[in-house]
Amino acid sequence: MDRAVVAVERALEIHGAPVYVRKQIVHNKHVVATLERRGAVFVEETDEVPEGAVVVFSAHGVSPAVHQEAAARGLRTIDATCPLVTKVHQEAKRFARDDYDILLIGHRGHEEVEGTSGEAPEHIQLVDGADDVANVQVRDPEKVVWLSQTTLSVDETLATVDQLKNRFPGLQAPPSDDICYATQNRQQAVKQMAAECDLVVVVGSTNSSNSVRLVEVALEAGARASYLVDFASEIDEKWLAGVGTVGVTSGASVPEILVSEVLDWLAERGYADVETVKAAEERLVFALPHELRPSRRPAAADTTPAQTD
Repeated sequence: MDRAVVAVERALEIHGAPVYVRKQIVHNKHVVATLERRGAVFVEETDEVPEGAVVVFSAHGVSPAVHQEAAARGLRTIDATCPLVTKVHQEAKRFARDDYDILLIGHRGHEEVEGTSGEAPEHIQLVDGADDVANVQVRDPEKVVWLSQTTLSVDETLATVDQLKNRFPGLQAPPSDDICYATQNRQQAVKQMAAECDLVVVVGSTNSSNSVRLVEVALEAGARASYLVDFASEIDEKWLAGVGTVGVTSGASVPEILVSEVLDWLAERGYADVETVKAAEERLVFALPHELRPSRRPAAADTTPAQTD
């Protein structure tokens, strides 16, 4: 997610304001507001972007139809789609070429789901949770594969997969795990700490799937209560009544400063001792979109005559 935000910042440096962004670059109010102050203009669709302008596609990805619309309007596009989402798009195209029925596990209306579905709409069916499994119809039960939205809860996804396997024993899995590593790591850390917490505060926005899932994961893992807040100022002091231990976590696209502000708010109210719970070390770094990388130029040969002593 950091990659997508940096992409907008770099686009503003290179092209100047305004730079248009289709949808929220990441699902976080603070990030969006900060970029707006710097000159980013967020729009819902490409037809809101003036012809010939610069537009950034969000981390959640877009369908081929959106790329075509942008080209038709002469827009200068910067594709900030998360590489993990791009991987799912490539898997969808490959299985569609092989004429599979593709069952896409995800939340209806989510931008990532819409982008992935657009890669092969005639082959992809959305499965919005285990309760939706009964509605699935396939042509050949032996030629079915599942894919998933990258920001789901791992447990939620596997529960849906189990239900699908009950209906379609020949169901194939994608060649690799599609759940975002940052999402998985946060969920795992919450599972480790939730049972010891009277309260878990999740920093993130309500339209962020992975942030909403963290609240659910905390409650399922034993936390007495869990709430989602964008900022420390949204915490209700009533939540602290009878609370001995507070857990704090954040969605994948949340800036560290917002988490620090929550920790400071809690410290002022007597929760000053902080213990870090880390499920994994995140060292994977993705390159910026190619449109924003410096062009490589061949070095000029040095023709200065050599000096002798």
